[in-house]
Amino acid sequence: MDSLKKLWRSIGPGFITGASDDDPSGIATYVIAGARFGLNMLWTAVFLFPFMIVVQEMSGRIGMVSGKGLIKNMRSHYPRFLLLVITLFFVGANIVNIGADLSGMSAAFQLVAPSFPPMLFGLGISLALIVLLILFSYRKIASFLKWIALALVAYILAALLVDQDWSQVFYRTFIPHIELSKEFLLILIAVVGTTISPYLFFWQASEEVEEEKMIHHRRPSAFIMRREVKAMNHDTVTGMFFSNLIMYSMIALSSATLFRNGIADVTTIDQIASVLKPLAGSYSTELFLIGILASGLLAIPVLAGSAAYALAELFGWKEGMNKRLGQAPQFYVVIALATMAGLALVAIGINPMQALLYTAVILGFLSPILVALLLHMANQKSIMGTFTNGIISNSMGILLLLVMLASVGALIIL
Repeated sequence: MDSLKKLWRSIGPGFITGASDDDPSGIATYVIAGARFGLNMLWTAVFLFPFMIVVQEMSGRIGMVSGKGLIKNMRSHYPRFLLLVITLFFVGANIVNIGADLSGMSAAFQLVAPSFPPMLFGLGISLALIVLLILFSYRKIASFLKWIALALVAYILAALLVDQDWSQVFYRTFIPHIELSKEFLLILIAVVGTTISPYLFFWQASEEVEEEKMIHHRRPSAFIMRREVKAMNHDTVTGMFFSNLIMYSMIALSSATLFRNGIADVTTIDQIASVLKPLAGSYSTELFLIGILASGLLAIPVLAGSAAYALAELFGWKEGMNKRLGQAPQFYVVIALATMAGLALVAIGINPMQALLYTAVILGFLSPILVALLLHMANQKSIMGTFTNGIISNSMGILLLLVMLASVGALIIL
């Protein structure tokens, strides 16, 4: 029991980052992938897992070693105009993602309470999160988020209980299936975009900086830093494994429950909720609501927080989840505005399923640019000192970049 408590306390930004990767947009994308292509998309989970680790490890290492977030590091190495464009696109994508997540959460709540206005529910969630982020310290928030992440285990249990052709599951896990069609490439880009999401890069880098500030009053020695980088790597692997396991389970689960029954077009939230029937039966809607609320509550603070870090670093404002409102007013104003701007998308009445899917596609187009910048920064001695990328990190990063660019290029050509 003591060892489990010790393990739980040791879980840090890497695990929270991984768990927040399975936001409502991610859950919807994985269900759509499984419904449209069955087990043929299952290989993407195994294929993307090592890339998830490499990219998040690079992000965390840049923040930990340099003591600066990604945008603050970019300010020293890239033209200001390019930096401004990247930041604005990133913040805009985060706001759209927040809106899509709130829309999905509101639609899920309406399944349980049909007469309750979705906009009112979205407003309540948004205000509650803003107050939470303003009033409580990062340590309390992190502890809260770790407990919420456990609700996502329901997806794994459902995938284990559903009737599956396990020989086919095993085969499709390791044998890639690729179709040169617009539909397949669009879903593939969405899967990659929602799995290797830009907001995760910024969040983990900034949170590693926060962790270092809490632990050390001055920059640690190279020996201590090397030990802490190693611990961060373990935390990152744990988080990415958890995230990837949810992804794998959702694709397999939707293949067995939707694709097998001829439901290829997932257009409503209740169709996504139905995939949990093997686990919860008539209570599948309620269980799905708990899961999607958990994933949304986990992801929206990360989305709003990473946008706030980016703008604060760009304009030189005080930033940090451990600072009070009076110590970093602009930082918290951005968090509030980003959340409420996302809520405005719910007010417009966007289709939840389209919003959730196309948010992932937008991230799929944005990710290659940021992966390229990560690779460049992680190889700069002026930023990383002796902690620059090794051969494995560079090789994996370049391969991921090529795969992303090839997928986007093929979709444009077709």
